[in-house]
Amino acid sequence: MSVVVVATLTPKPDAVDAVREAILAAVPKVHAEPGCELYALHEGDGIFVMVERWESPEALRTHGKAEALTTLGAALADKLAAAPEVRRLAAVPAGDADKGAV
Repeated sequence: MSVVVVATLTPKPDAVDAVREAILAAVPKVHAEPGCELYALHEGDGIFVMVERWESPEALRTHGKAEALTTLGAALADKLAAAPEVRRLAAVPAGDADKGAV
């Protein structure tokens, strides 16, 4: 069963471009990780939101220790206004199967 994660990053006002660049550099590496089904960046209202889907809890745990995420963490040091907010969610499919779940 897939695991859905929503991670919100709030950059310091003077670091928005640097945070965006760091995340964009990490995305292709994360896409190549085993078990990555979705890793999509969204931006708005001064925040970045990653919507993620992993094939299993094990794949998510592996991602948490992977080079892409450790490198990203180092690149974001001192650039965020607060610690990243990471929420692990369970899908509640509803309506059209193709449109009702991430």
